[in-house]
Amino acid sequence: MKKTNLMTLVKKMFFGVFAIALIVSFSSCAFRTTNGYANDGYASVGVNLNVGVQPMWGPVGYDYVEYYYLPDIDVYYYVPNHQYIYMRSGRWTFSSSLPIMYRNYDLYSGYKVVVNEPKPYQNHNMYKEKYNGYRGSKGHQVIRNSHDTKYFVNKKHPEHNKWKKEQDRKMKNDRGNSKNNRNNKNNKKNKHDNN
Repeated sequence: MKKTNLMTLVKKMFFGVFAIALIVSFSSCAFRTTNGYANDGYASVGVNLNVGVQPMWGPVGYDYVEYYYLPDIDVYYYVPNHQYIYMRSGRWTFSSSLPIMYRNYDLYSGYKVVVNEPKPYQNHNMYKEKYNGYRGSKGHQVIRNSHDTKYFVNKKHPEHNKWKKEQDRKMKNDRGNSKNNRNNKNNKKNKHDNN
């Protein structure tokens, strides 16, 4: 009898610990804290979005991207720091530009793999093997060519200035409407008080 109770207790403890680990794991994946870069394309509400800082040659469809892997040239691109990461003389090199041998590589048409895990270049053999078949493949629709308004927040998008003017106009109208509503409420209150 005691053995059955002990087994039941062990099972309950195991499932409790498992459930807590699962909750912690999901919550850490779902909610990334931001650095308050709302003006640079980051949301400041707790879920990290970086649409505004993704490069114009990045594929559409991703609200958050940490790295791109470019299988054609075995190069990674780290979005937050705008850096290319590539192997040179047996070491990973971080640079604001592609290596000279790839200076004519067309980032807009090449295939890109979105990788949202820390330092994927440290697991390079796996990425190289997994995406080797995509070498020479045409890429996806890129942000520069997208007409989805969520990408207009990016200052480099061709529609950004037009979008920004529209946002400013809407904000000005909203402020004007808000002021008019306050004035109307005050006028009604004054009329009511005078009666």
